[in-house]
Amino acid sequence: MNAAVKLIARLVVAVVLCANAIFAQAQTQMKTQEPPKAVEDCVGLAEAKARLESQEKRLNDWPNLARYREANANVAAPAKDEQRVVFMGDSITDLWAQPRFSGFFPGKPYIGRGISGQTTPQMLIRFRWDVIALQPKVVVILAGTNDIAGNTGPMTLEEIEGNLVSMAELARANGIRVVLASVMPVSNYGHGRDGNPVDMRIKRPPEKILELNAWIKKYAAENGHVYLDYFSATVDDQGLLKKDLSEDGLHPNAAGYAVMAPLAEKAIQLALAATPPKR
Repeated sequence: MNAAVKLIARLVVAVVLCANAIFAQAQTQMKTQEPPKAVEDCVGLAEAKARLESQEKRLNDWPNLARYREANANVAAPAKDEQRVVFMGDSITDLWAQPRFSGFFPGKPYIGRGISGQTTPQMLIRFRWDVIALQPKVVVILAGTNDIAGNTGPMTLEEIEGNLVSMAELARANGIRVVLASVMPVSNYGHGRDGNPVDMRIKRPPEKILELNAWIKKYAAENGHVYLDYFSATVDDQGLLKKDLSEDGLHPNAAGYAVMAPLAEKAIQLALAATPPKR
């Protein structure tokens, strides 16, 4: 709520500044008798407005249940022998379905339910609707990098782990096998959309990723889940995400997804071979 109030205050200030700029420009044009010129967009106003709208959307639907509501309603019940799989995650899962990455497991009954920027508490809230209700045989959970980055506020590793446990327990209680994926490495090799260098290690310290992954691997082993190790296949000798697998040092590119896909497929087959959990 405080963030929304601050954004509203910024928006008001931006409006006042823009109004003053417009008035000053009009006075200058009148004095010089120049023909009226188009007033340039006020960058501060546009940015404040966009952020306010984003905050309003988050306040109205924090877990973004609306994102897949219609799509979920159109998903038919699985066929008798269908090996349906749901991928729960953040932007790494969300972007996987884009055509530039050769599609999301073509021909497979796999359903992507990633939402860019999300953290584990948001995924936990939508887990019933975006996973359980779709009746998959397996769920693949890739989450944690945005928690470490603090996308929805400060999070301890214990809190992240607790949310992962809750999702795994919900899945098991509903007869769904669980694949827990490692958090992927990040790097400072990439660049943003503006072409400037980006260091993803600042918000996502590699040591925290290593600590969380060690816990995920141990928890999966102790509880009969499958551990999907993306990290080892995508990390370089400096402990960072391989340069050729990402453009920004966080999200996989086509080459990155090409490395991940067979690993995910192998983990899914291991999960399907296991005895299904009792409801």
